[in-house]
Amino acid sequence: MKPTIVIIGAGSVEFTRELLGDILSFDELASVRIVLHDIDAERLETAEAIARATARAAGADPEVIASTDRRRALDGADYVINVIQVGMHEATLRDFEIPARYGLNQTIGDTIGIGGIFRGLRTFPVLAGIARDMAEVCPDAWLLNYTNPMAMNVTLLHRVAPKLKVLGLCHSVYWTMVGLCELVDVPYDEVSYWSAGVNHQAWVLRWERNGQSLYPTLDERIAADPELRRRVRVDMYRRLGYYPTETSEHSSEYVPWYVRHPAEVERLRINIGEYVSISEANLAEYRRVRTELAGTEELPIDTSSTEYAPQVIHSLETGTTRVISANVANEDLITNLPNGVAVEVPTTLDALGAHPMRVGELPPQCAALNRSFLGPVDLAVRAYTDGDPRLVRAAAMVDPNTAATLTVDQIWELCDELTTAHGNLLPESLRQTLRP
Repeated sequence: MKPTIVIIGAGSVEFTRELLGDILSFDELASVRIVLHDIDAERLETAEAIARATARAAGADPEVIASTDRRRALDGADYVINVIQVGMHEATLRDFEIPARYGLNQTIGDTIGIGGIFRGLRTFPVLAGIARDMAEVCPDAWLLNYTNPMAMNVTLLHRVAPKLKVLGLCHSVYWTMVGLCELVDVPYDEVSYWSAGVNHQAWVLRWERNGQSLYPTLDERIAADPELRRRVRVDMYRRLGYYPTETSEHSSEYVPWYVRHPAEVERLRINIGEYVSISEANLAEYRRVRTELAGTEELPIDTSSTEYAPQVIHSLETGTTRVISANVANEDLITNLPNGVAVEVPTTLDALGAHPMRVGELPPQCAALNRSFLGPVDLAVRAYTDGDPRLVRAAAMVDPNTAATLTVDQIWELCDELTTAHGNLLPESLRQTLRP
């Protein structure tokens, strides 16, 4: 029986196009049942057209169904790929523009930080609803989550739906390793590596070719190039001894050291507010694809895409063994990070499922940074599960960048203003403003 793959938030055309291109490129998945869901009827129509045009380009013959009814879309699913963005571009603008008036700089704002906290609070009710629907209509399905804030979302799912099979998927580790190999002029397929931590702040613990560490070669490359030393994650690597697995723009706002200091912003060429332009580019891409679809019956497949969800589905369906980096609830996988929160670890895929590997202890300096990262994660999730608006403020107060930039009074005022601005996108129990 052919598997059913559901994409929730399919109107995100970039993800939908890449995911379908990869899925339908596998011969064994060429006739799968694909169900597309979005609450925006126009975007859903575009997603369906993308699916059919991509299938024609791939020479595949999937069954394609589109539905604005989430529960109906999920019925009978084997795999559910979540790519929702609650509030879309307008909410993203609020997450940047309001904090900026307080002097709080952000670069991406989707992971921790004040932007990540409120993005999480907008997402939690929808994600919990997806989990409830899945428990009733497809309890054995895998939920493959791409939606940020990844660590918050995977932690939430573990707490509200502990029996649900969940993998959080992000390509940051893969592209970090590809980039590092290019820096030292070594083919990616000739190296092995071991990475662990939390999503967007994991660490390259080992990186070898023919049994020899490539870190000394990287050190030589950095020493010879002053411009390389003007990257945040190169700066972090030189001070911590392990390379972080997310871009400099991401990495800069998870620590208290960089984006609050104008001199550091200049030294390390940090692009403040970068995600606003990315979000605008996504809107332009959506309009471009709709125009392209009006004049063609086929969409070319991007063969450079290496998304994990298609690989997960292919491995579980065919028994092909792979190792990827995945986000799962910590259950003694990383022993010096708290249990019950999301961690990113190497994970083996095969016919029996997904098997996260035990890493043990991280280097103490890496674990210390990850624990400060996980403070806002844990508190934001608890704010939702407990219905306690005070914990929203606590999450912001312990966030490294927010705490380094604003006074506690400013943090509470900012949380009040964002709460009012996001209105009914937030959980009902967290919509009130609050004074200490």
